[in-house]
Amino acid sequence: MPAHSSPNNQRLRLSIAQEAARILAEEGTRDYHAAKLKAAERLGIIERGHLPKNSEIESALITHQRLFKTDVQPHELLLIRQTSLQLMDLFACYAPRIVGPVLRGTADRHSVIELHLFSDVPEEVAIFLMEQRIPYQTSERRWQIGGQICSYPAFRFHSGDYATELTVFPIDGCRQAPRCPVEQRPMQRASRDKLAELLDT
Repeated sequence: MPAHSSPNNQRLRLSIAQEAARILAEEGTRDYHAAKLKAAERLGIIERGHLPKNSEIESALITHQRLFKTDVQPHELLLIRQTSLQLMDLFACYAPRIVGPVLRGTADRHSVIELHLFSDVPEEVAIFLMEQRIPYQTSERRWQIGGQICSYPAFRFHSGDYATELTVFPIDGCRQAPRCPVEQRPMQRASRDKLAELLDT
């Protein structure tokens, strides 16, 4: 039996995934890689071969939230989705798409609202933010698309209680989504109407 599929290895991976999920839920981070390394260190596990996949950590996070956060996480998810919907209305001219934990249903009060906007002139987004009197910081996000690592301009600001990040893709970037860091396949994106449907369910 290969070492990576042995019962002992599976138990270690599960232990790390569960501890990483606890770190994500309790300490407010959303960096899966950092959480799994921190979890392995706390458990005294050095061998990198025992580290779980991000999808295993997300599964453990969902379980953790259902077991320990049922009194708060659903309400926190509702509130952050409502704020996300307002932002999508604000940036409607850039065909916004919601991505990440807010869409996937694991968001809480610590989560970042992640929106993908589409414009061939990213400076227009900066001008729009200034016109709306929204203080922002600029950065770049690196995404893997079609086997290539590409950099895209990003804008960070706060919307009420939530940190928000806008990543601006070219208009034709709506045809191919970046690789999801959790599932390692093209990430889910949702329109304003789809998010509204989620809020109604």
